[in-house]
Amino acid sequence: MKELKYINKYFSKYKWRILIGLVITILAKLLALKVPQIVGDSLNVVEDYQKGILTDYDAVTHQLLINVLIIIGVALLSGFFTFLMRQTIIVTSRLIEFDLKNEIYQQYQRLSLNFYKKNRTGDLMNRISEDVSKVRMYAGPAIMYSMNMIVLFAVGFTQMISIDVTLTMYTLIPFPLLSISIFILSKVIHKRSTVVQQYLSTLTTFNQEFISGISVVKSYGIEKSIIQDFDDIADESKEKNIHLHKANALFFPLMVLLIGISNILVIYVGGKQYIDGEIQIGTIIEFMLYVNILTWPVAVVGWVTSMIQQAEASQLRINEFLKQVPEIQNNNTSTTELEGKVEFKNVTFTYDDTNITALKNISFVVKSGETLAILGKTGSGKSTVIELISRLYDTDNGSIFLDDKPIKNANLDDVRNQIGFVPQDPFLFSESIEDNIKFGKDDATEEEIITAAKNADVHKNIVDFPNGYKTVLGERGVTLSGGQKQRVSIARAIIKKPKILIFDDCLSAVDTETEEKILSNLERISKNITTFIISHRVSSAKNADKIIVLDNGKITQQGTHNQLITEEGYYKELYNQQLLEKEF
Repeated sequence: MKELKYINKYFSKYKWRILIGLVITILAKLLALKVPQIVGDSLNVVEDYQKGILTDYDAVTHQLLINVLIIIGVALLSGFFTFLMRQTIIVTSRLIEFDLKNEIYQQYQRLSLNFYKKNRTGDLMNRISEDVSKVRMYAGPAIMYSMNMIVLFAVGFTQMISIDVTLTMYTLIPFPLLSISIFILSKVIHKRSTVVQQYLSTLTTFNQEFISGISVVKSYGIEKSIIQDFDDIADESKEKNIHLHKANALFFPLMVLLIGISNILVIYVGGKQYIDGEIQIGTIIEFMLYVNILTWPVAVVGWVTSMIQQAEASQLRINEFLKQVPEIQNNNTSTTELEGKVEFKNVTFTYDDTNITALKNISFVVKSGETLAILGKTGSGKSTVIELISRLYDTDNGSIFLDDKPIKNANLDDVRNQIGFVPQDPFLFSESIEDNIKFGKDDATEEEIITAAKNADVHKNIVDFPNGYKTVLGERGVTLSGGQKQRVSIARAIIKKPKILIFDDCLSAVDTETEEKILSNLERISKNITTFIISHRVSSAKNADKIIVLDNGKITQQGTHNQLITEEGYYKELYNQQLLEKEF
């Protein structure tokens, strides 16, 4: 259970709730264990009356009536305490589940972009849902039933020993076998639980990717192939689950068998003692009731053990990334206010997942308020530049400066909050268009939202929708066209009024006329904003203060539009080619 030690901090946080729950559990079970004693006493009274030891019939019936009322009262009170027990311990387990999910979610946000390239979304979703649910079963039901078992055994066996030591010892005979069985089955269940959770993650990942890529599946007509792949994974997952539950299924029959053996021993040994006049008939019945009251806690040992083993396997999977240290660290907790100057000095960067060196010893300076356009072929390193500015990655060699200070010394949260970023592949959430734009500024007014949409040249499209800005988008913004998604993404960035504005080839899905409108608006609103424009179009770059051309991670050209169209190279070739295309 070493992995489950991680959640001990939550037990400490809710210690008073848990302690109250345990006290209530003890009271509930103490009351429940009073019933066998009262029943035994009642039968002994009847036996004494039959033997003539007691002769007053009215006194005997009165005593029996009192005992019946006591049994009813004890049962009602025990049930009430059991209700309170569940309200405290089970509710506490839900609070722990809530806290653990929040901790995992916060860790997901802290972890670097590189982490998400190495892990699959479905697996991460499964860990925050299914795995946490398994841990909750340990934090709630497992603890509650374990406490029930401990109290029942401690009090029950103490009471049994006080009545008859010999009879109690005989009832204990099956329990060493029980302990050995639990030990062996626990190891088997732990191993199989880990495999089951891994297969569940694989199944979740497959479903998530299939649903996200449904348009590709349908357009290629590969539904049958996908269904077959799903069936194969589901069959494997089914077999692993069956394999696990075969081990789980051994527990309950084994417990019932051992309890049955105890009952037989009580009847046989107790019967002999009764015949010999050593005990009364009520003692045998009392022992029978104690043994059967202990049936459930003994039977639940297997279930609790299974829950703990599954929780241990799940917490191990959770701990694998909870203990990971984010690659990108915030080294400064004080406030960082940006002016917008950016400098790359001999920067080299290699992606460790692909081992591709995207940038090779590049240097440039962009002053506050200037616009830099970066052009180059696919894979030349353009997007890597802006990922480094946002500190989604850190450099291997060389340095990046913001306002003449190392970027690593700036407050990471402040830097990102002052950057407006429009990615090449815009991501919109399954919320309203209004909420997607407000993602850039939570407290934006309606007027600010409309102004941002107009500057992104998407306002006219939005008002044509039946619900306008209240239109709820499908997953990843599937309701909108590619150009509309890009323009909503632009509106989201500019409403932020950032100090640094980054456009990563975000106008590729709009026509040239719309592009000119957007660029004209951006030129007007970004006069005092440092702007980076990544593009394949000369039209997007021509008005920039500086232009650099990247090829295979190196700067091959830099200058203004007028300078670059007069010198031989990639920029001039691209300009002439796109000029020719425009004429046709």
